[in-house]
Parts: sequence; structure tokens; C-alpha cells
Amino acid sequence: MIRAATEPLRDASGLSLVLGYLDRDALTAFVIGAGFAWLVHSSVAAVLLLVTLAAQGILPVSGAVALVLGANLGGAMIATILTLGAPVEARLIITANLVLRGGGAALALVALRAFQPDLAILGGSPERIVINLHLAFNLALALMSLPVIGLMCRAMRVLIREPRRGVGLPRQTALDPAALDNPDRALACASRELLRMGEDVEAMLRPVIGLYAKWDDAIAAAISGNEAVIDKMHLDIKLYLARLNRSDTDTDIARRCLELSTTAANLEAASEAVSRNMVDLARRLQDGGLSLSEDGGREIRDFHDRVLANVQLALSVMMTGDVEVARELVEEKDHVRDVEQALQRSHLGRLREGVAESIETSNIHQETLRALKQINSAFTVVAYPILTESGDLLSSRLAGGGGH
Repeated sequence: MIRAATEPLRDASGLSLVLGYLDRDALTAFVIGAGFAWLVHSSVAAVLLLVTLAAQGILPVSGAVALVLGANLGGAMIATILTLGAPVEARLIITANLVLRGGGAALALVALRAFQPDLAILGGSPERIVINLHLAFNLALALMSLPVIGLMCRAMRVLIREPRRGVGLPRQTALDPAALDNPDRALACASRELLRMGEDVEAMLRPVIGLYAKWDDAIAAAISGNEAVIDKMHLDIKLYLARLNRSDTDTDIARRCLELSTTAANLEAASEAVSRNMVDLARRLQDGGLSLSEDGGREIRDFHDRVLANVQLALSVMMTGDVEVARELVEEKDHVRDVEQALQRSHLGRLREGVAESIETSNIHQETLRALKQINSAFTVVAYPILTESGDLLSSRLAGGGGH
């Protein structure tokens, strides 16, 4: 397959000049070989291509040798770069491989240029010489590395250390059991914990939209991990409020406990919409090799920005209890509903026009809009108790809004 794909290169006059230069400049060939192996993310693929070019007479043997040794360095670089964020124990192995394989390849190039051995002993044809050199280099490298493994391990442990961190302080909950004897103080503790819960959901929502354009395992894992934290916060808040409600017969306290518990449930639902719905939808794009249409992607990003702004508005309401801001938040819920419907119509219009990307990603597009609308509704709930108390919101509206 590689031979068939590279056959047209035989007639490329410019390529022969370039490869002829690489035959004379071993260092440049070595660097290009390393860069090419990194580019295709496979030293095997790079070596196979170089062997094919040598077999077709396109690439001189000495240039191919330098390129193959460079590909060995590039192959070691791939794993090193991909594991920069890995645990130290994993990076010890990868870095040792880079030092031994990459350094060995550089030393082998210097030795070949210095001693000019007859490479014909490796095979009777250019392709045999190139592939056998690659095999001989790696076999020799393995045999020569065995005696120095212990020394290399010690050197790597000196070179690579855990980053120094400040003293880690455990995350403290605001739910103070000692405050349960003072209902007002206990409610304030629950409100503080709810605010932190809302901030954590915002921290999940902010980066999730980036996964639709470029998948990132670390970000997806962080979002999922944050959801587990929020689930626990939700449970802790419910149990804390239940203990307070049991120990106090005041109807106002019972009402506030119910309001805070309802808000906690809605925030927990919002975290699930981010981590289970939106992350899964972004993963479907990644796994299917799909992408949103240009217009569809822009619409979803704009809608995400609008919902994120409303989430920040809701956090402000939670902090201040401001009636005007609460009224603005509820009004925004109606606007978000209208925008979501308009975007759904716009998406259906692209389907009618036969836009390929829109057809392939139709369900993902529509489900993402619904998830963002759900998140917006979940945060809007924080405004209802404030507006009910001020008389700005009818009880029927509150009942209708709380279930969204």
C-alpha cells in the first residue's frame, strides 16, 4: 500500500534534489526523521515509508539510515510528550526510554559518520540495509542497556521528582453541626454550602463546551470527578437540613429548609446535565469522528455563553438575595426558552437544506440545546423563594417553575 501510494514520487524532480541533499547532510536528515515520526505518531510507519522509498530508489541509503535513526528518536519523543501529565512512576520509564533510545540513535549516527562502515553487510538491497539497520540498532540498544538499568533508574529518580506543593488543606464543609442549635445560623451554613455547590457546577459548565471542538480526557475526567463531589454535597445538605427541620417546629424554618433542599436538588441535576449529558454528547462526536456544522457549532457556543452568564447571575442572587437581580434571572429564563426554540428551528432549517454535518450530528445538537436549557432552569430556581417573599412571583408560577 505504501509502495503504491509513493509510486508517483519517482517522477518528482524536486524531491530527488531534497533527498539528495539529505544524503549529504546527516544531521538535518536525523532531525527530519525525528520530526516526521512525531508527526505521524508512529516510528514504525515512518520506518516503513523510508524503507519503501529506499526500495524504489528514491531515497539514497545513507540518507535513509540517518532518517531511520531520527525516527527512533521521534518514536521515543511521542510517548514522552503524551505523558507529561502522568504520574512520576510512569514518566520514569518513558524518560529513560527517551534518553536511551534517542541518545543511542544520536550516538549511532555519530559513529556511522565517523567510521564509515560498509553497510552492505546488512543486506543485498537498499531496503534490506535500511530495515536491518533499524532492527540491529534496537537489538544492540537493548543488549547494551541491560547492564545500566539500575544506574538509569537512579538517575531518572534524581531527574524527575514530584513537584513541590504547598501544604494541602482538606476541603472544609460549611455545614457546622454545632450550629444546629441556632436555626438562623444553621440556615446560613446551608446557604454557604449551596453557594459552593453552585460554584462547582459553574466550574464544570465553563470548560465542557470545549470538548465539542477538541476532546480532552483530563477535562472530561475532572468534570466527572466534580460531579461525584457535588453528589456528596447534595446528600450532606439534605441530611443537615433534615436534622434541623426535626429539631425545630417553626414553620418558617421548615419552609426555608424545603427551599434550600429543593435548590440543592436542582443544582445536583444541573451537574448531571453537564457531566452525564454534555460530556457524553461530546464523546459521541469524538468517537464518531464527527463535528458540528459551522453555524450549529457557533449557535451552541453562543447559547452556552448565555446560560453561563445566567448561572453567574444565579450565584449573585444566592449571595445577595437582591430582588431586582432575581427578577432579571426569571425573565432570562423566558428568553432562554425562546432562544432555544429559535435555535431548534434554525437547526431543522439546515436539515431541510441537506447540510451534511447537521444531519450527522442532529441528535447531538438538539440534545445539547435541551441540556443547556435544563441547566438554566435548574439555576433559575434560586430566584423563586426571593420573588415569592417579595410578592413578585405568584405561587402557581413557583409551582410550575420548580419542576423544570
